[in-house]
Amino acid sequence: MSFPRSFLFAAALLLGVAAPASAQQSPARPKIVGISHAAFYVSDPAKARAFYTDFLGYEAVFSIPRQRGGELTWIKINDRQTVELFPGSEVAPEADRLFHIALETDDAEAMRVYLKSRGVEVPDRTPVGKIGNANYFIKDPNGNTIEIVQYLPDSWTARHRGKALPDTRISHRLRHVGVMVGQLEASLHFYGDILGMKETWRGSAGGRVLNWVNLQLPDSDDYIEFMLYGEMPSVDRMRTLHHICLEVDDVAAAGAVLARRDLPAGCKPPTDMKIGVNGRRQINYFDPDGTRVEIMEPVTHDGRPVPPSNARPPAPLPRPGASS
Repeated sequence: MSFPRSFLFAAALLLGVAAPASAQQSPARPKIVGISHAAFYVSDPAKARAFYTDFLGYEAVFSIPRQRGGELTWIKINDRQTVELFPGSEVAPEADRLFHIALETDDAEAMRVYLKSRGVEVPDRTPVGKIGNANYFIKDPNGNTIEIVQYLPDSWTARHRGKALPDTRISHRLRHVGVMVGQLEASLHFYGDILGMKETWRGSAGGRVLNWVNLQLPDSDDYIEFMLYGEMPSVDRMRTLHHICLEVDDVAAAGAVLARRDLPAGCKPPTDMKIGVNGRRQINYFDPDGTRVEIMEPVTHDGRPVPPSNARPPAPLPRPGASS
């Protein structure tokens, strides 16, 4: 006669016997409460700072020296979100400019234990960074670097709440980050099954090949946008695919404000305002290295939802580091 697993587990508890390993619960996933930041390498720190401060209207709030020279600078979007600017001298000039994206959790150590239980490579411990937050890095199936960060009570981030939030900010929120994805199914497993994100929309520029997949964070309406590709794009194209999205209520009004400000020398001109495939009005701006900053409204231009595409995704590329 066989008994249900739940009966065996309860009986083991009553008898003081350890439950079978298969019946023991895996570590729970802590909350992922939002996108913390995106980090980019910049070839000219002064021009990059001017783009984010003088042009987009934010404040540079922290800077710390780097071992190889230059400084890491934090551009504050709101009390929980920033853009980090790293010296471009740390990478080859032709390298992609995205260093990493960061997800905020309410318990970095518990997240480390959880991720390890799900087969994700993690460090042996959760360190505290130079500005006082708990953080470490992991990799997604495409080789993108993801920082897991927990804001600690005595960190620079926490002590700076309510400060450096000028009216000049073109947007008060980083709504999504775009990352290149050549391994869609593996990425859906990683971001969806492991990190708990939920797919909300798929889009295709021409209707034949899938170009975008959006996944909403489990404990926030921030989202990650998969930028799908079937062959390795050029460096310039990478800097367009990897991007951040700053949300505004009225793109036309935001564009009018920015048109009165001086765009730093070397920046490509912005695009015209357009309605994207997702039905939302947007304008694209580019920092001095060509990294795209998308200004976009939170809802479709006509209030109607755009149905997801059923186009086929590009054929998956070999995983980074895989032998041919």
